[in-house]
Amino acid sequence: MPHSTPSKGAETRARRIDEMMERASEALQATRIFECERLCLDALRIAHRGQDYERMARVLLPLQEARRLKRQRAADAGRIVQHESPDQATSIEPGCVLMHPPRCVGADGRALRERADKEETPLIVVVREPETSEGLWPIVAVGPATVRIRVEPPEELTPDWFLDVLEGLGDAAIESLNPEAPASTRINQLMDRLTTAPDHELLHQVLESACREAIRVGPDRRHPKPPLDDDEEDDEI
Repeated sequence: MPHSTPSKGAETRARRIDEMMERASEALQATRIFECERLCLDALRIAHRGQDYERMARVLLPLQEARRLKRQRAADAGRIVQHESPDQATSIEPGCVLMHPPRCVGADGRALRERADKEETPLIVVVREPETSEGLWPIVAVGPATVRIRVEPPEELTPDWFLDVLEGLGDAAIESLNPEAPASTRINQLMDRLTTAPDHELLHQVLESACREAIRVGPDRRHPKPPLDDDEEDDEI
């Protein structure tokens, strides 16, 4: 069977992604991690809309590395702040922030993280909800999906505690997937989860693996699910 010829639009899209990734590679080598992350995210979204799973897979490694460096810088800063109201986040400095009741909710944490990225400030943001009757802290991450875990309150807030919480959120996001679903379906779900829990290395790797699987099984002729807008209703998992 003859191979189909790529459309002019697909070729243009591929060139655009490749150019963006060349710039992202240069930014990563110069440790301009926020620039690298932005370029990778834009390239990933473009490739996803075009079901270009090969390029999606290639984008994920530098994206993962840029985020690892950002997370490391935030933890190494050693600064830990607690906010009980989003109004307290008047200025942003490198470090870790715990947002908690009575006035902070998951959306506030997402907004603070996005603001820190715009200001190119390495920041780890964790949001907890009211303590349960069992004495546990519900931790929530909000995005296109909503992820929750419950943890024991720490004796002391440390950067390592924040990193452990990020791991737990990412693990929960992965565990919510249906491993029997088609690769293209899992890719759409993983894109939502990666937006919600971006600081989890294995989540990047699971998405890359799903992209490689999609390449092996062939293209999905169905129209891909577009990225959700911020004001669209979240899908809790």
